[in-house]
Amino acid sequence: MGIIIRPIFTEKQSAVTEKFDNRYGFIVVPSANKIEIKNAIEELYDVHVERVNTMRYNGKRKKRYTKSGVVEGRTPSYKKAIVTLREGEKIDLFSNI
Repeated sequence: MGIIIRPIFTEKQSAVTEKFDNRYGFIVVPSANKIEIKNAIEELYDVHVERVNTMRYNGKRKKRYTKSGVVEGRTPSYKKAIVTLREGEKIDLFSNI
């Protein structure tokens, strides 16, 4: 299992990537540190990483009201990494599809 789980394709992340074309977001393994994330991105996409910022998100409680009663659950916790590349470098996230 690798360090990088998947890239982030949300409206908010797209706005960040449009404003700064060398920043990309990824969902990573919660136990990964910044050095491991940097090495994984450089190896996977063949680019030079300048900076890595990480954030942890806790799962949220969810509740649904159904015919059979209340169904309670939780969304999973995850760790997000914002990777800044050197000027002029880009990642083509759709090439691996």
